Amino acid sequence: MALRHPDEYAIHEGRLVTSRGLDIAVPDFLKHMDEEHVPWSNALHGVARDGSAHHVGPLARYNLNYDKLGVLAKDAAQAVGLGAVVRNPFKSIVVRAVELVQVCEDALALVRGYAEPDAPFVQADIHPGEGHGCTEAPRGICYHRYRIDAAGTVQEARIVPPTAQNQKVIELDLAKVVQANLSQPDETIKWRAEQAIRNYDPCISCATHFLKLEVDRG
Repeated sequence: MALRHPDEYAIHEGRLVTSRGLDIAVPDFLKHMDEEHVPWSNALHGVARDGSAHHVGPLARYNLNYDKLGVLAKDAAQAVGLGAVVRNPFKSIVVRAVELVQVCEDALALVRGYAEPDAPFVQADIHPGEGHGCTEAPRGICYHRYRIDAAGTVQEARIVPPTAQNQKVIELDLAKVVQANLSQPDETIKWRAEQAIRNYDPCISCATHFLKLEVDRG
């Protein structure tokens, strides 16, 4: 799942789309997605309403928005051997590098086209309401919903970060990584498991150094 915009490689606005054909407005996010508690973790796990896992992050963005990449980014992707679709999570860092080319190109375009506004902010009257937002963080979409009262005080806030959304996918991938490497020494399995986690979430790279792996070969 990723943001998609009709005119650009989406970062801060657009609709939410998936590789299975879902195409929704940001305010409809919670109609299709939720979070759940699992017995073995104190972290919420993001799930679709049918209980299935979904994946957010660089591979999701790239696969769903390849056609919106600029010429330089597409040339970079070709130079490193990437096609229009990348399904190997161990190549996520390479996809991130291609995205850096794209965002640098976008930043230069913003600088070249900059026109100083009349005021540095937009005046807004405070009134009760509800707002929804979604942006692409490096690790995937981050959804927000806020409800405020007549004084502008936040009465309710809901944030679904990309870390939570990828938790279920990470655990499913970890099971596959361990099963595929059972013939390897325990330290090798641990290292591969840490790599698998970092593929999805560089924000917990430090935390994965504390991964305690217990292998029962009996």
